[in-house]
Amino acid sequence: MRIFYAAQSEPWPGCRLWYNNLYLPLVDLGHEVVVFDYPIDPYYAHADPSVASNRAFIKRNRPRLEEALLNQIKRLHREKPIDVFFSYFYNAHCRPRIIREIRQMGIVTANWYCNASYQFDLVSDIALAYDYCLVPEKFRLDDYRRVGANPIYCQEAANPNIYKPYPLPREFEVTFVGQKYGDRPLYIRHLLDAGIQVRVWGQGWQTRAEAKPQSPSLGSRLHKLFTVEGWRRLVSRLRRLATLRSSAGLPVTLPPEICGPSLDDLAMIQMYSHSRISLGFSNVGETYRTATPIKQVRLRDFEAPMSGAFYMVEYMQELEEFFDIGKEIVCYHDPADLADKARYYLDHDSERERIRQAGYKRAVQDHTWQKRFQHVFREMGLA
Repeated sequence: MRIFYAAQSEPWPGCRLWYNNLYLPLVDLGHEVVVFDYPIDPYYAHADPSVASNRAFIKRNRPRLEEALLNQIKRLHREKPIDVFFSYFYNAHCRPRIIREIRQMGIVTANWYCNASYQFDLVSDIALAYDYCLVPEKFRLDDYRRVGANPIYCQEAANPNIYKPYPLPREFEVTFVGQKYGDRPLYIRHLLDAGIQVRVWGQGWQTRAEAKPQSPSLGSRLHKLFTVEGWRRLVSRLRRLATLRSSAGLPVTLPPEICGPSLDDLAMIQMYSHSRISLGFSNVGETYRTATPIKQVRLRDFEAPMSGAFYMVEYMQELEEFFDIGKEIVCYHDPADLADKARYYLDHDSERERIRQAGYKRAVQDHTWQKRFQHVFREMGLA
């Protein structure tokens, strides 16, 4: 097939996340992939219209992208028919009528989006204009249907040509590579307090030494206490925050020597081979502060095992559809459980190695982007 491809190229310097995981697998499958020749990366940074400066950016720049998109597709389609328009677009990129115009050319349109777990509003307008929306959050499929969109469940995966083990010494006990937000610092602090050596790399770990929850006003808190639901939420939150050592709202401090900068793609992948245990987190954003935290399966849940990591991640039920928990990856339920299991597997090398190898085999066998796209195209009737 001939595919017109429009997605973010480099979220930050040294990171070609979607190029590695979307573009390259499409090429590997033998498709002719034509890339949208336009600087679209700034649109991702300005996708949320609740910010005034973003609204101004969208108003000023969205028409320019729309014009360039239609011009390129029309020209290329005249030269040689395009079969599929594949994008990773927000509402900020273009309006629904542009997608409909592409469909009217006889081109199948599909949009990939992986932030609907907590930011569905950023794509809800444009979603219904596509023939298909590729959705990794199973619990959001009905939200797409409610706005008139046509979702296909397409879980994340990893590209085995990029994510692979390296013959490197396992010099670190426990590591995490990723942004600092949510309850991640609380878990890292708990590991340190349990005497477990842990290192972290990524945006925010070096520039901010502490994570301090933002509390609502006293009046607001007291008002909520006078409702049954408010009281239940408060009790649930206090129990969880007590477990996470943050019930008093105190800052979580981490030693600067365990915090590193963002790693480029190769360094991140090699860190999985440098580590005896690689961590993952399932909570989304700041939702851990609520009575019902949002959890989702992430790209890391596939890239880490495929890179040869012994992978430990916060439990969520959907993970059981992709791995045999306890045999291919290990899950923890709270900070104390994480510390206990980390200590156990650090002391049991052969068991850890057996799980690591099984997780790698499962990821390469079942969880590649190449296989995900083959399934998706069959669902679209394009196989």
